[in-house]
Amino acid sequence: MTIQELVQSILKGVGGRQNVITATNCMTRLRINVKDDGAIDEAALKGLEGVMGIVHDRVGYIEVVVGPGKCRKCSDYCKELGIPAAADGANMAVGGDWKANKAAMKAGQQENKLKSMLKTFGDIFVPLIPGVIAAGLCAGLNTLLGQLFPGTADSPAPAAVTMICAFLGLINTAFMTYLTAWAGYRAAEKFGGTPILGGMLGMITTLGGIDTISKLVGLYNETQPLDAILRAGRGGVLAAVIGVWFMCKIERAVRSKMPDALDIVFTPVITLIVTLVPYVLIVMPITGLISTGLVKLVGLVAMSTSPVVRAISGYLGAALFLPMVAMGMHHGLVALYSVQLETFSAVYLYPALAMAGAGQVGAALAIYLKCKKVGNNRLKSVITGALPAGILGVGEPLIYGVTLPMGKPFLTAGLGAGFGGAFVNLMQVASTTWGPSGLLGCFVMTAGPNGAVMSVAYFVIGLVISYIMGFLFTNLAIKPEEVANV
Repeated sequence: MTIQELVQSILKGVGGRQNVITATNCMTRLRINVKDDGAIDEAALKGLEGVMGIVHDRVGYIEVVVGPGKCRKCSDYCKELGIPAAADGANMAVGGDWKANKAAMKAGQQENKLKSMLKTFGDIFVPLIPGVIAAGLCAGLNTLLGQLFPGTADSPAPAAVTMICAFLGLINTAFMTYLTAWAGYRAAEKFGGTPILGGMLGMITTLGGIDTISKLVGLYNETQPLDAILRAGRGGVLAAVIGVWFMCKIERAVRSKMPDALDIVFTPVITLIVTLVPYVLIVMPITGLISTGLVKLVGLVAMSTSPVVRAISGYLGAALFLPMVAMGMHHGLVALYSVQLETFSAVYLYPALAMAGAGQVGAALAIYLKCKKVGNNRLKSVITGALPAGILGVGEPLIYGVTLPMGKPFLTAGLGAGFGGAFVNLMQVASTTWGPSGLLGCFVMTAGPNGAVMSVAYFVIGLVISYIMGFLFTNLAIKPEEVANV
């Protein structure tokens, strides 16, 4: 199918173009909000060529898994058809039918509050993921090159390597320096405010003037600046997101009272001035304490001095990660990743979680051999097409096309992946970003105390362990007759 044909078929499966409110994409899925949930034909969608699976976990909303790259093209074609794009959860379309907007709002209200909050935080970061990955890859390659070509005063590194490292460093710094600004900009888009104001508030979080204010109000720690109740960067992205949520409420209140002729001049400046004092003096210190708590939590498990604790936490993280994804609870991990990245310039939790996809690869191999034994050529073909993506780190074709629909292999894959997670956590592998996994994840697994080369080596060993254990658990749990007619 062409992209156009695929989109038209998907639209037909969700009740037709007239039933669609909004359509947008994440990394691998086309996300669609609909007016009438009963018009969705799940069986037809699952049977489409190019559709790897669906996630239909709440009324009025469905995710169609089509794979990386293709999902963006599908979303772009939806825009060409006049379908509004909206961040997930923003179910109401401006100018849309009021009945559809009401149905979409009610559908959103049916969602669990905690799940909705975590999903909101994840949605803020979805458009930032390309930058997160680009910056992390550049940081990882920079570290790896620095170890492979160590320069000294007497024997400097080759000029070409130094030049490459300089360019890689620029890309990483461009994202990390202004991470709170990007988060603030996206949060304002999500919460219905003016994005540039959100970006400005996020950028203010890291400016040196915060330290000046902290000293004036007696909240600065001269001897240990990092322990100050208030300092530049305190609270990080958590502060930016919560502060922008507060800012958007103030902006709406100010705009509702402001004459139209004065709105563009006075609403932005009044909004920022009114927001800034409570943001700096209340939001930043409180979220700073939360961030410190999250960092300590990571230190107690993923960075524990006890090898046993690290191994257990790694096992549980890898084993439970994909069930969390299936329930939509993984979005909350973005906050934890972000705090770790800001604090340590590395993510200690992610490498263990990245093993989950490798467990799915091992499980799929076991099912493939069972299919070969009983002559199920259709499922063999599905696995053959999905395995290369799974090995590279794109696990959704295997998850939604093979293991999750079958049920038991989804669980055995997680149990097997836990052993790989235990190993990489035991060896204290850390990454420079989150997002890439599988073999593509090797380029970002360059942080931690072992050095870039050994960290990558340990990560690869962890993948192999997950492949093997996922295979063994699934092979023991699944009988050939269970895959005969799948």
